[in-house]
Amino acid sequence: MPISYRLLAPLTALCALIAILSQSGLWLPREWGFAAKPLTTLLIIAHAMRRGQATPQLRRWVLAGLWFSLVGDIALMWPKEGFLPGLVAFLVAHLCYLWAFTRLQGLATWPWPFVIYALLAGGILSGLWSGVPDALRVPVLAYVLCLSAMGAQAAVVGWRARGTAEARRHAVLALGGLLFVISDALLATNKFAGPLPLASVWVLTTYWTAQWCIASALARSRPAS
Repeated sequence: MPISYRLLAPLTALCALIAILSQSGLWLPREWGFAAKPLTTLLIIAHAMRRGQATPQLRRWVLAGLWFSLVGDIALMWPKEGFLPGLVAFLVAHLCYLWAFTRLQGLATWPWPFVIYALLAGGILSGLWSGVPDALRVPVLAYVLCLSAMGAQAAVVGWRARGTAEARRHAVLALGGLLFVISDALLATNKFAGPLPLASVWVLTTYWTAQWCIASALARSRPAS
């Protein structure tokens, strides 16, 4: 039986909480995260699948980004062996999102977000660069370029939608892009600069909020009459 649409948000939040508490070693067995982490992303995919039928291209590429994110989630449950495969999976996810967002607005039609995100990414990367192993420097650089472009294009969509019927959803999309950048900046800091207190709490909270925002940018489908 399909999950009630009204139950998706609380179920996703509960599953995310279980994953966060288990991954952080707080109160719950760490093994629980091996089920709760991918299940949280699957619930966000279910949220997205019930939306966006009126914009099939946008929906297709957002869903592709979510599925590649799920692959990345599973890979990163093994932080050492799975880091590079996870990085590649999320890089492809960001390219899917970037292409999806250009279905709403042309690439960089408002250039300032790209300037701001480039400066932000450059500042963060320069602070972490000495801690990035040589073998990972090219993949990490490619990932940061794709991530910052995705966040910037989401901001372009949000800005251009001001005063339109889509303003609220597209503002949520811009927030999702920003939160994704914040989440990955925290993850990179924890991995390459030194452990952050309760890193999993902050990384996963911002990550799943970002994914929910991106999925919610798809218009909710009208029920059949």
